[in-house]
Amino acid sequence: MIQPGTSVASQDYHDRSHPLISIIIPVLQEEKLLSRTMSIFTPERKRRFGLEIIVSDGGSTDATISIAKEIADKVICHTEQRRQTIAEGRNKGAEHAQGDIFVFLNADTFPADPDEFLSFIQSWSELTYKPCALACPVHIYPEERTMADSCFSFILNSYVGFMVNVAGFGMGRGECQIFTRSAFFSAGMYDASIPAGEDFEIFRRTRKIGGLTFEKRLLVYESPRRFRRYGYPRILLEWAVNWFWVLIFGKARSKDWEAVR
Repeated sequence: MIQPGTSVASQDYHDRSHPLISIIIPVLQEEKLLSRTMSIFTPERKRRFGLEIIVSDGGSTDATISIAKEIADKVICHTEQRRQTIAEGRNKGAEHAQGDIFVFLNADTFPADPDEFLSFIQSWSELTYKPCALACPVHIYPEERTMADSCFSFILNSYVGFMVNVAGFGMGRGECQIFTRSAFFSAGMYDASIPAGEDFEIFRRTRKIGGLTFEKRLLVYESPRRFRRYGYPRILLEWAVNWFWVLIFGKARSKDWEAVR
């Protein structure tokens, strides 16, 4: 278990020559939920924790880009006619990032306790010896959570935590993934050719170069929209098949990952 110190937790990073933490958010047609996620990163938090916010848009035609420009420090736009993968969107955001730490968040995902979340990462970044990446537990938004959601999240988070911290397996959900800058680029970034399972695949590679920890204190909330549309059995089956394909063949079974909006 990581035990970051507290020596830098209260420091103001406004005078840094570059940001400490780059929050990278890949988006596509996210006008409904992006404002809520972006509102977490207030000017005060950006100064206190040394944040830069980067939104990497995959070709939105709704109000996503205009919403992003209200708060984000950088908005990267995909202008080609082809559809890019979420992995490619994350990579493009990382290529424009200046932080020492990369935090990849989905557009419908945000920290349960932003100050605790950012303070932990800030302190973790100062450790001399640390794993080069962190996986996070994920729960459904509290106001939309059902008993089934709670059971699912508990079981899945317990499984991922066991596989990472006990079994030493490289895996983690893509709703929130955290890397040191050097580890992300040393691992070769996300595989942009994989439409699904890219989150699992990069953690497999990252674990080999510098370790990976599932950190319970970095809880994030996500929208239940995909589970509501398809149900837990179908989602679990799709995840399992894609994870298996990535593990055995190095690529996803799915040819595309449908966006749910």
